[in-house]
Amino acid sequence: MRTFDHGADDVGRGVLAPAHASLRRPDERIAHVIARALGDARTVLNVGAGTGSYEIAARTITAVEPSLAMRAQRPAQLATAIDAVAEDLPFTDGQFDASMTLFSVHQWSDVEAGLREMRRVTRGPVAVLTCDPARVRDFWLYEYAPDVLETEARRYPSLDRITAALGPTTTIQPVPVPLDCTDGFNEAYYGRPELLLNPAARQACSAWSFIDDRARQDFDISLRRALGSGAWDEAFGHLRSRPTYSGSLVLLRSAP
Repeated sequence: MRTFDHGADDVGRGVLAPAHASLRRPDERIAHVIARALGDARTVLNVGAGTGSYEIAARTITAVEPSLAMRAQRPAQLATAIDAVAEDLPFTDGQFDASMTLFSVHQWSDVEAGLREMRRVTRGPVAVLTCDPARVRDFWLYEYAPDVLETEARRYPSLDRITAALGPTTTIQPVPVPLDCTDGFNEAYYGRPELLLNPAARQACSAWSFIDDRARQDFDISLRRALGSGAWDEAFGHLRSRPTYSGSLVLLRSAP
């Protein structure tokens, strides 16, 4: 049974800009963190694979993606994604050396069921890249676009829920975001606030699609004013030279 509410406009994911692929390019340093979590696994399952970001971190990939629109956007050199959902994976017990789900778990209808399925079909580590909802609002963006981060905080499952579903061997690792991060989620712009004035950069992060035009306009006006007056730099200017930012991005790894 399909458990995502994905139609032609992919409601479950939010609406992404046409420029999404160029603004959400996998960052090699985050890819390295994922690769370390997968270890020497040769066969890797990617659940909620989307367009295949970070599949460079693994060797042989089997991709699962329930959205037709996202499957159609996968580059030709990547494996064709299977139309299936996390909660009902069409694989045998222990079929894969490792499995991963990246920026996807918050889109599932039943987080616990999906994670249990991943654990069932995986004989090695299960890696989950997600955001800690308890830390989402700590980002400076909350002062200028609170509705966006409130939306993100509501969508992401708590780390306690994920850990409970994966089991007692689960570890949680903060993932530092580099200053020149190529993967344009909100915190990627922690030291480059001017880039968030580009509507395409905002639209590449689905949380922005859940607020209305007035809220987006208010954000644009308030951030431009704060940058022009120097108020943003007075409060947050130290971030412009910080090489990495430890925010809400985390990687959970469950050993067998």
